[in-house]
Amino acid sequence: MPERFDLYYWPTIQGRGEFPRLVLEAAEADYRDVARLSESEGGGVAAMMRILGGESDRPAPFAPPFLVHGDVVVAQAAEISAYLAERLGLMPSNEADRAWARTIALTAADLVAEAHDTHHPVGTGLYYEDQKPEALRRAGEFRRERMPKFLGWYEAILARGGSDHLVGRSLSYADFGLFQIVEGLRYAFPRRMAVLETRYPRVVALHDRVADHPPIARYLASPRRLRFNEDGIFRRYPELDGD
Repeated sequence: MPERFDLYYWPTIQGRGEFPRLVLEAAEADYRDVARLSESEGGGVAAMMRILGGESDRPAPFAPPFLVHGDVVVAQAAEISAYLAERLGLMPSNEADRAWARTIALTAADLVAEAHDTHHPVGTGLYYEDQKPEALRRAGEFRRERMPKFLGWYEAILARGGSDHLVGRSLSYADFGLFQIVEGLRYAFPRRMAVLETRYPRVVALHDRVADHPPIARYLASPRRLRFNEDGIFRRYPELDGD
């Protein structure tokens, strides 16, 4: 297999593509963020759409993110992250822990979907302004019930495991996923997170350890790390936030 990985995702948002991107950055892997490259470099959104549209000889995933590695095409953020982690030394070594790490990553995907639905509860093809009453109701339930449920689950894993990490005794891709969730929730719901973070100190501490991991710290300070914005999954609409 070639050493280089080609990641395909929308070029202006973190979104779901940030989960595998963090794995690549943590491992300091040789990769291309293809849609962010120029067309002269073989990149751009058009290059991504050719694969999605079945215009290449590769399998056509349903949607980005997807990864091309030699002849292998992998889609879905959690599956891409697991595939990369296995090859880049960021996957637990035993089978039970590998299965548990996948469980954590798939649960993170559920949380991301619910966070998205706070601002688009009716339809992704509608503007936020077309569904604000429904969004207000959905966001209220997400803040009150779902955020504590998810963050409390992570906190319990860390407490029961007696480790600084979600799986095993060293950083894995599961930890990077939790880091990104905390980052996204802080952006979208800063008032609510200011309250909740006092309840989940282990979650906050793990987030901080990931942020201090030298390759991640360099990435976060670089232009490769896109900023959150109101086109992504985590969006800051003040009216959807609250204590």
